[in-house]
Amino acid sequence: MKNNLALDFMKSLLLFGIAFVLLVTTAPIGFVYTLVRQIFSLKFRWLTIYFIEVAIALDAAGNVLMQHLLNDMLLVKKEPTYYFGNKKETISSVLGKNELTNTLSVLGKALNSFLNAIDNGHALNSIQYDVKRWREDN
Repeated sequence: MKNNLALDFMKSLLLFGIAFVLLVTTAPIGFVYTLVRQIFSLKFRWLTIYFIEVAIALDAAGNVLMQHLLNDMLLVKKEPTYYFGNKKETISSVLGKNELTNTLSVLGKALNSFLNAIDNGHALNSIQYDVKRWREDN
């Protein structure tokens, strides 16, 4: 049983490493290519959509990568706290759900206020209701 756990851990670590190296080495190339392509073809509307899509993808990745830090720093852990960590959801969506249930910490409220200053109602407008509730494991 322990061998399977160690093997699963090593596989997951290797896959993470490969994905990380590919992201770091190829994402800048893809980003610059898209910028140049869209600017030269004068498709600025598509570039606006591209920026939003990339921002959402990065936000969802951040929700997973920083889940424990975000849960500890931005939330008050009581029922019905909605936790960070779901790969299908953005940080803003989780902030919005916790704004509704008044389970944001002082720092969580400050981040929410900052986002609202940039985009009024940002977290509440970002809520994704079709995402399965995520509970903290540890």
